[in-house]
Amino acid sequence: MAAAGGCFFRIKESYESLSPKEQQIADYLTQHPRQASGMSQEELAQACGSSVSSVMRLCKALKLSGYKELMKSLCGELSVLEESREFEDIHPGDSPEAVMNHLLTSDFGALRTTMEMNTAAELERAVSLLCRARRIDFYGVGSSGLVALDASNKFGRIGKTTVANADPHNQYITALSLRKGDAAVIISYSGETTDTVNVAREIASAGVDIISLTKFGSSSISELASIRLFTGSTETFMRSGAMSSRICQMFMIDVLYTSVCSRTYKEIRPHLEKTREAALRMHTFRGETVKG
Repeated sequence: MAAAGGCFFRIKESYESLSPKEQQIADYLTQHPRQASGMSQEELAQACGSSVSSVMRLCKALKLSGYKELMKSLCGELSVLEESREFEDIHPGDSPEAVMNHLLTSDFGALRTTMEMNTAAELERAVSLLCRARRIDFYGVGSSGLVALDASNKFGRIGKTTVANADPHNQYITALSLRKGDAAVIISYSGETTDTVNVAREIASAGVDIISLTKFGSSSISELASIRLFTGSTETFMRSGAMSSRICQMFMIDVLYTSVCSRTYKEIRPHLEKTREAALRMHTFRGETVKG
């Protein structure tokens, strides 16, 4: 994983949780990236009217190992900006071809950022938890709820006991029956959706392991989780339907599902064959011709 990437994205997603001093340094980095890229940490602190300790706290808040990694990330983004223009919003009257090209570029950028946000170690922990869990619940509302339902369907195909419910009240009731040895995957891009936060608190209080899937940075849900995974997004005004964030959430679910399948293939193969045969029978009942 390219842990050094996504400096501007990290700042954007974490900005509201930064202290005023950290925001001051972050503003300078985003407004004067070229000048900042050649500065020492002492020079950056002086330029921002701040301190070296505040610079180091910002690095920690951005989940970077230190100042060297911050500068490496910043220089990498400058190189990308010089080679290609920044994402633009879709404009009224754009042709379908222009929209398609924009969405492809934008979604690819969000997926690439998602890869950079997640470490191999945290993914390994998540996959190990899902492999050994007796039951896996998936929680989310709105577009995140659709992702949760899709995830439950996928893991159900390989013989896992899974639960997902679109209704927030039913989600809360379901959460009450979770016990240690189970796992919960809680999906919320903001990490602050009220109904989902309430469910997460109930699950955490029962000592059940939580995998959170949120935007980068600290949030109420990620703070309750034992394993924190992140998704990127390039939503703009014309894309207010949580398009790229939903794509990235589904991508991460597919990464987890496929990794679990790969690790437990001998055990899950009979379940995959059964679900495939069931699907073929359903198509046959409908009079459809299905190729193997």
